[in-house]
Amino acid sequence: MQVLYFAWVRERIGLPKEVVDTTAVSVMDLVEELREREERYALAFSDLGALRVALDQELSDFDAPLEGVREVAFFPPMTGG
Repeated sequence: MQVLYFAWVRERIGLPKEVVDTTAVSVMDLVEELREREERYALAFSDLGALRVALDQELSDFDAPLEGVREVAFFPPMTGG
């Protein structure tokens, strides 16, 4: 599965994207797997209230299932102007 990181999430993890081999059933399961990898991931995912997630370019929730999903993107909330 392709995982994309944007803005400060990318800065904390140090990667814009990566391919992740996962057994996660939901987005939250994936977040837990990533948190356990290294401290930089734990830091990036420490406050989920400050993050949004999109599955295959559609805004989603952290409890959403990952079955059939090819791309997960994590990013901070966007503000309009």
